[in-house]
Amino acid sequence: MSLQNYVNKKICVITTDGRTLTGLLLSCDQLTNLVLNETIERVIRPADDEEPSSEVEHGLYLIRGENVAICGLVDEEIDNSINWEQVRGNVIGGVKHI
Repeated sequence: MSLQNYVNKKICVITTDGRTLTGLLLSCDQLTNLVLNETIERVIRPADDEEPSSEVEHGLYLIRGENVAICGLVDEEIDNSINWEQVRGNVIGGVKHI
């Protein structure tokens, strides 16, 4: 499936090393290289971690296609209703290449 239909829409990308990034998709190509604007990395902490979860702003961001594990549209209404500092969860593991 082509990601061209996602251009100028907010997407969520999970990378092969387990990072979660959201942002406005500006451009993509046949190798799934992505250019995001207003990019935010969500750092979700485990329940037993005293430090709160956080959002780190990265602005304009390029993700190489080989680092993209999952990409999908964000429901902005639901996304805006969540307090991401209170979200807790298990760490997403990286991708293992065999």
